[in-house]
Amino acid sequence: MASVGIQIRDLSVKYGEKPALREVSLDIPPNQIFGIIGPANSGKTTLLKCINRTIDFVTTASVSGSLLVADQDVRRMRNVYELRRRIGMVFPLPVGLPMSIYDNVAYGPRMAGVRQRGELDVLVERCLRQAALWDEVKDRLNLLGTKLSGGQQQRLTLARALSLEPEILCLDEFSIAIDPVTTMKIEEVLLELSREMSIVLVTNLVQQARRLAQNVAFFNSSRLVEVGETKQLFTKPREQLTFDYVTGNIG
Repeated sequence: MASVGIQIRDLSVKYGEKPALREVSLDIPPNQIFGIIGPANSGKTTLLKCINRTIDFVTTASVSGSLLVADQDVRRMRNVYELRRRIGMVFPLPVGLPMSIYDNVAYGPRMAGVRQRGELDVLVERCLRQAALWDEVKDRLNLLGTKLSGGQQQRLTLARALSLEPEILCLDEFSIAIDPVTTMKIEEVLLELSREMSIVLVTNLVQQARRLAQNVAFFNSSRLVEVGETKQLFTKPREQLTFDYVTGNIG
């Protein structure tokens, strides 16, 4: 699978008259985990929504600037559904489809034309394993996905996002409903996946970004404050505001 990068230039977003992002310019390299950190309401989730155009669902949102995925401006793409197949998204709280565990994972591939049961079986098992869920559900794949615990449903959401083999995986606080042991298992999987796809990780857990990301961007008050290699940003940031955040002096 070829990984792709993201180029963002002068991206601004408003919800009505309220700015959510202000003239953000940022390059997200391929084949790595890219961390995005910052206080609440700093624009992190809005940025993810712009990447796969779920921002389109926000009727009050206005967007300007450019955001390129594999040198294509996503704002000019006519086939939004194809874009979203290429860019997987996992939100903070699970969004389960009212169908079996198996069908939750197989739904996207079926819509994309995969019909062979054997091929679907292999795909479902692989994705559930990647989401650290297979061992817990392999004997009850016909169970409604919504009957799982909150943490299991979140991992099912991750498996569903992986089922279309996305080029980019966007994770918005993916571990908020998952216990620490399972979180560590998924983090190991993400490090493996980053060899073949770009992963954009929004997290309020600064140590999670430090563990996983090769590069990190710090946002505050709708602005990109600083971006750099993880070690540099956490040990010798250029901006005092960044230092205050990563050391816990502000939050």
